[in-house]
Amino acid sequence: MSHIQIWSAIDALADRHDMSVSALARSAGLDATAFNRSKRFSHDGRPRWPSTESLFKVLAATDENFDSFANLMNPRLEIKSVQGLDLGTEVPLLGFAEAGDGGYFDDAGFPTGHGWDAINVPGLDDEQAYALEVSGDSMLPLYRDGDRLIVSPTAQVRRNDRVVVRTVHGEVLAKVLARQTNAYVELHSLNADHPNRKIPRSEVEWMARIVWASQ
Repeated sequence: MSHIQIWSAIDALADRHDMSVSALARSAGLDATAFNRSKRFSHDGRPRWPSTESLFKVLAATDENFDSFANLMNPRLEIKSVQGLDLGTEVPLLGFAEAGDGGYFDDAGFPTGHGWDAINVPGLDDEQAYALEVSGDSMLPLYRDGDRLIVSPTAQVRRNDRVVVRTVHGEVLAKVLARQTNAYVELHSLNADHPNRKIPRSEVEWMARIVWASQ
């Protein structure tokens, strides 16, 4: 059982019982943030594991047993190698067009729930990263249809970084961060045929940096 498998099973357990991970934690008498994505790694990047006590409290609260919990673990979500050849870290994959739908991200922009596929990304050292697959030509000439953007919700975002932004209305944008203040976020388009955007900060649900793209 790997770190990412354990946490993916907790996400799947919450989804099975139509709860967020915060509601799942509360149902077991735990702090509401106990299972948040931000709690799964320490500040220096080391993985944090849920305690045995918290797992069994959750199982009792949902009337599940450990066998059913183990069956929720996705065996593909792990670092793979064949005869010493590093095949990379397997990360969740979602179509860009689907990213605006509900149920795929938590409030901080971390992947959650079901419906994700997975791909291997060689050389990636970020277990919290995920991939979005481009569809259409709105991101030309930088990104083409079928390209996969590797997004890190924990990477620091700076001016001129390429970012993915999700608004509170469910709109998902891939743009260049031109400026951000306490009042608004200014985004420049990758494609000159599409307008730049200036979005009130109150309407930005989350913003994450694009760290790599497969082309």
